[in-house]
Amino acid sequence: MRSSSSKHGAAENNRGVTGHMLTLHQRLYHAFNLGFRSCNNRRKWHCSDIEIQRLVIRSIDAFLDCISTETSQHPLVKDSVEDMVGALESILEFKSESTMGVASSVAVKMVNILPSLMLQSHVLDLLHPLASLLSYRELPVALSCAIALNTVLSNISTKIEREVWQILKETKAVGCLVHNVKEFSVGNMPIEYLKEMASLLSKILWRWPQSRFCVWTDAKLLNVLDTLQLEHENSAKVAVLQLYSTLALCGYGAEKLLENGEALLRMMVDCMDCANNHSIRMEGFRLAQCLAINKRGCLKMIKICGEPLVKAIISGMRDCNSHSEKLAKNQMSIVEEACRLALITRWAGDHHIYFWKAGVDRVLLDLLLGNYDKIHQLQQKLSVKEQIVVVREGLNTNFYLSLRPYAWDILGWIATNCAEDFNYEALGNEHHLKILIMCACLAFVDSILMARQISQSSPTNTAVSESASRAVLMMVYSPCKYIASEARFLLLEILKSNGKDYTEYLLETLNARSSGNKFGIPGNLQIVICLMSLACYSSLPKYRKLIIKRQGIRTLLTFINWWLSNPVRIKRSNVISHLRNSFSERSCCCLATEDWEGEDMFLLFSLWSLAELLHHSDPIKNHLLDNQTNFNEAQLVSELQKICRHSSTPGPRWYAVYILCVFGHYGFPSKMGDRIGKSLTENEYTDLELNLVNGESIYVHGVLLMVRCPSLLPPGELLVKEKASSGSSVKQDAENRVITAVRLSARVDHQSMLKLLEYVYFGYIQASEDLVKKLKLFAKHCGLHHLLQMLCRRHPKWGTPMPSFDLTPALRPGGHHFSDILLESNTRQLENWMCDSCSASVPHLHVHRVILESSCDYLQALFRSGMQESQLQTIKVPVSWESLVRLVTWFYSDQLPKPSFGCLWDNLDADEKLLEVQLYIELCWLAEFWFIKDLREECYRVSVSYCLDSSRYLSVKIIQTAANFAQWKLAEVAANHMAPLYHSLRNSGELDALDDNLIEMVRYASVRLSQEGSRLPS
Repeated sequence: MRSSSSKHGAAENNRGVTGHMLTLHQRLYHAFNLGFRSCNNRRKWHCSDIEIQRLVIRSIDAFLDCISTETSQHPLVKDSVEDMVGALESILEFKSESTMGVASSVAVKMVNILPSLMLQSHVLDLLHPLASLLSYRELPVALSCAIALNTVLSNISTKIEREVWQILKETKAVGCLVHNVKEFSVGNMPIEYLKEMASLLSKILWRWPQSRFCVWTDAKLLNVLDTLQLEHENSAKVAVLQLYSTLALCGYGAEKLLENGEALLRMMVDCMDCANNHSIRMEGFRLAQCLAINKRGCLKMIKICGEPLVKAIISGMRDCNSHSEKLAKNQMSIVEEACRLALITRWAGDHHIYFWKAGVDRVLLDLLLGNYDKIHQLQQKLSVKEQIVVVREGLNTNFYLSLRPYAWDILGWIATNCAEDFNYEALGNEHHLKILIMCACLAFVDSILMARQISQSSPTNTAVSESASRAVLMMVYSPCKYIASEARFLLLEILKSNGKDYTEYLLETLNARSSGNKFGIPGNLQIVICLMSLACYSSLPKYRKLIIKRQGIRTLLTFINWWLSNPVRIKRSNVISHLRNSFSERSCCCLATEDWEGEDMFLLFSLWSLAELLHHSDPIKNHLLDNQTNFNEAQLVSELQKICRHSSTPGPRWYAVYILCVFGHYGFPSKMGDRIGKSLTENEYTDLELNLVNGESIYVHGVLLMVRCPSLLPPGELLVKEKASSGSSVKQDAENRVITAVRLSARVDHQSMLKLLEYVYFGYIQASEDLVKKLKLFAKHCGLHHLLQMLCRRHPKWGTPMPSFDLTPALRPGGHHFSDILLESNTRQLENWMCDSCSASVPHLHVHRVILESSCDYLQALFRSGMQESQLQTIKVPVSWESLVRLVTWFYSDQLPKPSFGCLWDNLDADEKLLEVQLYIELCWLAEFWFIKDLREECYRVSVSYCLDSSRYLSVKIIQTAANFAQWKLAEVAANHMAPLYHSLRNSGELDALDDNLIEMVRYASVRLSQEGSRLPS
């Protein structure tokens, strides 16, 4: 029996292997044997005889020709791969003109015939000779190598990406490819040459972000790409579009492409047209997505080609009309890419009116209801209940389910970015819009039912439910009164049968989650849906009363308290499948600002719901002072102010501010405002006297009014200090300071002016209802629009940036006239440096004592010491000019300028990197010396991030620099980073430049690392 089984196994193994194949295999090894050498106990092929090389190439070629899909996994083939790759590698490296052409062609055949998994372990051997031949003078050889590399790089494992990149760097492959693309425009080369070179270059840029810098900074290459005429060359056009897309994956690269992007964007929009083939259209849409990866890029595109771009998007989405049944795969992919690009509606801008004009409502209806045969009934006079029945049936016909999350998102974004006076009737959209709102409300209510049936809820269904819930949330709170009222009306109608039960389910779910009871509780995304649903229900008076009656405020306060103690971070793009795409995952140097919700979805939507309840709850304190609530009013106010000061995400901060209005707190608490606000009650460095009609005076700082509330300054005060302007006079105080006296209007009372100044200095105020009425007039007159919004208790608009307490405009020439001190650095000369406001030749900054001392106790003590130094008009700061600029920027904005990052950092040489690191280490030392704790911590974090991303050379320099500035904690971090390399660094002599104490620190870190490794369980 065993013998029979063995024979059967042998027969299976030899299936497809012919006598001819065995003969070719024998001839192959006869040829190999002419060049095998033993090297370090390993057999390696090498032979300089051209005829033998030709024989081997012919033998490999013949053997590859006889390999079929069936025989490709045969041991005969598997065992030959290493030797074939080795021989081909040796021949290619020999670079004989007699063999290069055929050898490179055989390389192409090999990577196309042999399975990619079989080649994985030999990729590195083949890669080096192929990459080094990209610059070969014979065009067919370079082209064949590019074709082979395109195949190889398409299939390499992520495990060897680092080694592959090292080879590409050593062979200068990126530079060669850039040169080849540029040469195509001046040489007589086949279009395939451009296609393969551009395609290979885009593959490298895609996988290795650090390769992008030298490409998007090559102005000549960008000019060549702009001038290429590829109207009838589809494959080359696809390759060029892919190249543009990979360049745009770098935030800086995208900006560069858009600087003079008219020709590029015109070509891109043309490629989206339905007259083009599928591949070109796909790449056109993908390029637009890359360029619009952040708001700045999107708005630049809209400014250049907004309406044509939107028309192309709508045209792509209309491909869903091509068939009444299932869409062809190609059509579906076009529709999906167009829908993904249509998500640019998440940003406000002129493109929204273009979408409405192009009929986005009709297209969204087609995506949701398809060609549902009863849809025409909705044109008839039906009751709302009858319309709901028809629309529900349409939604249940399951047209294009995978596209629904896009449709809900687009609908939500166009609703939230509508103007209050949006004229839907002028566009003829009322009927379509009403049906869309009905569709969303039905899907939203169904999502609650689905959430209750946890076992039946799949990730796909959850993603659709989240998008539908978000769309309804955006609509019921839309700035457009029609959309908001229609959405609330229809939602109320649909909730008639189950609304009460659903409300109780939502509250029970939140109570269970915050109580720590995990049994049967849905996942994080379901909690987000629950919170959004509660915010929607809270917009309806009937359910708002029910939620308050069921102690919904207490439930939300408990949930928020739980979250503040156990913050759960969720980023929407990480959990919603239709938002995940390879472009965002491969992007670098992203210049985008933080999303409005960021990773704080739990916090945002719980605050949103709470805000709606509190703003419509009376009396409030009965809920807040409930003995069963963990918050009293003072604690809640304190926690909300902490959110404003410490959260980096705009959405939660806006809603914290909105809730604070309920308790008479208006404005935007910030750490910067807390520091500056102390100056309001002190007369130090004041230079303006505000005189009220009752004879009272208030002394203030002109520089703060200039930035925060310029309308309070007298006309001309921004330009001339010495001369009195209309309504003002100039005098000197006892300390010989020039004081400008300003007479205020008789309508300005002392209390209101003090409160307004409190807002100017602190960024927020507390005011009674009577005072609020007066402050509204002042805020409107002074152009303080954000304060006016809070005083009027207007609902926050999604996407609105959070107002910042930024005083950096005072550093511009307009603020120099209020300056009372200069700062100089160690740098005595700067090329082409000149001051706009004075004749001093030493580089300096015009600054303001009131701002400096508010952030630095050391400077405050110096200025108020009464010693000679306190009278200095110039302070020499013991740091470099670049560090001084960063220091002053932090003083004026509470923001430390960001260091280089992404591919910019990767492409700095070692000395340039060291120079940038030194700035933050130097600032870390100064902040410690001047007792600026917050700045020191921030500089330390930046410096540590550099330490952990440093090369051998940079590590040695960083630890020495840290020691020079007595930053021993940072030196220890550098030592720990160097520990694994200690023996290598010592043997190479790289540690010789360090003093003995630092060498010992690195040695000790290495020993500790070894001991920790030995204690790990095997």
